[in-house]
Amino acid sequence: MRMVFAFMGETNTSLLSGIKWNYFILPFVLFTADLLVVYGTMMAAMMLVAQGMGQPVWVSRSWGVWLTVLYMSNLLFADLYRTRRVLADHARKIFKASGYAVITIVLADFLLHMGGTPLSRAFLVLFWLLSFWGLYAERCLLRAVFSRLGMWKSEIVIIGAGKTAEKFVKAFGAGFDIVGFVEDNPGRPLLKKYPHLGGFADIEQVLREHPVYEVLIAAPGLSKARTIQLFYEVQPYTKHVSLIPDLFGVPIGNMKALRSLDDQLLVLRTHNNLNRMSNRLLKRVFDLVVGSAIAVCILPILVVTYVLVKVDSDGPAFYNAERIGKDGTTFRCYKFRSMYVDADRILRDHLERNPEAKQEWQEFQKLRGEDPRVTKVGRFIRKYSIDELPQIFNVLEGNMSLVGPRPYLPREKEDIGGYMPVICMTTPGMTGLWQVSGRSNVKFSGRLKMDSWYVRNWNLWTDIVILFKTVRVVLGRDAY
Repeated sequence: MRMVFAFMGETNTSLLSGIKWNYFILPFVLFTADLLVVYGTMMAAMMLVAQGMGQPVWVSRSWGVWLTVLYMSNLLFADLYRTRRVLADHARKIFKASGYAVITIVLADFLLHMGGTPLSRAFLVLFWLLSFWGLYAERCLLRAVFSRLGMWKSEIVIIGAGKTAEKFVKAFGAGFDIVGFVEDNPGRPLLKKYPHLGGFADIEQVLREHPVYEVLIAAPGLSKARTIQLFYEVQPYTKHVSLIPDLFGVPIGNMKALRSLDDQLLVLRTHNNLNRMSNRLLKRVFDLVVGSAIAVCILPILVVTYVLVKVDSDGPAFYNAERIGKDGTTFRCYKFRSMYVDADRILRDHLERNPEAKQEWQEFQKLRGEDPRVTKVGRFIRKYSIDELPQIFNVLEGNMSLVGPRPYLPREKEDIGGYMPVICMTTPGMTGLWQVSGRSNVKFSGRLKMDSWYVRNWNLWTDIVILFKTVRVVLGRDAY
């Protein structure tokens, strides 16, 4: 208790007001804004459906209130008001919460009949879509505004400044105001950018001088006894203590925790989503629906590109190469030809004359600089990944997916090695995790690790996020 009073006594007023703003006022502002968005999109959905159907969509005043209450209850249960998340994870939470909210509304409408007549299906679908995008846009806007005012980030002290802490800062740093690091090794790279507050033995003194809302223990290399001791030392001085455990390489995308109060036992349970028939069917339906829409939209681009490739150089417009597909079987992967027809000979001659290019080819399986095999039109269509657009027909046929592992060449089987069984659990994708995480700057071994992680941690939301990120990466022209 003495430590707690000491902590409270040494806390400066401005910092306390910052903590109160982040913990109490900001969630209230977010909740109020969400409430206005939900009510506003509900009214907008009613008007749009009424205009489209030519008849009014009537909802009683009491039922309108209940619709809003049911929706906001799902947002509250989704933990959207205090936990700092990256935008993609935040969008996932909003997407699930809005979906569950509409399902709750449908069930309540069926059981209670408060509106007299059942709610219009068109209204419910439109309400769901408008509310999701409205909430996401509102959160992006408020996050930008409050970040500019210095009111969004929550202050945090991080114990440990090694590779684990570097990964945390890269992934979650935008949501926190990092006060500094507690680290015994003053030579860590992070300490050149952030304050070094002291060593592990100074943790209590550090937290007295720098009271914060959250402390993160990012030192998985510590012994179990030392980690527990740190917990005991830190807890009296902060509201939340977070821990990054040494679970690198373990699939964590679908992990759930089971707890035993009596035995103080924690069980981490994970499952392989792509082993379930329902999830494989869901992924296939998503590919067909979204893939069909994409195919219609890009048809003019395909026609124009076909003509340009034929005019630019001799040879066929398409280059249909054998690729490794699901379960290790091969299939023909459709692409626009971006190289000369004698590309293999050109490559062989180029590597013999340029040792540096040969080393680069062995490391990346690509030439990231000037590639003599590529035609003039080929350079353009590769820069914007237009050469890969015909793969949309592979997606519709079912031997590729919109998102998945890279479609590897049969000659790369030996290099893939032990990753082969995991990568071949699903169909390869037009885009994937490695394409939005560095593309050609990622080494071959790095691609294998990313593809393996994707398969082990798959969920539909990951596919949606990767598709949106792909557009940004392609427009950023980071392709070769």
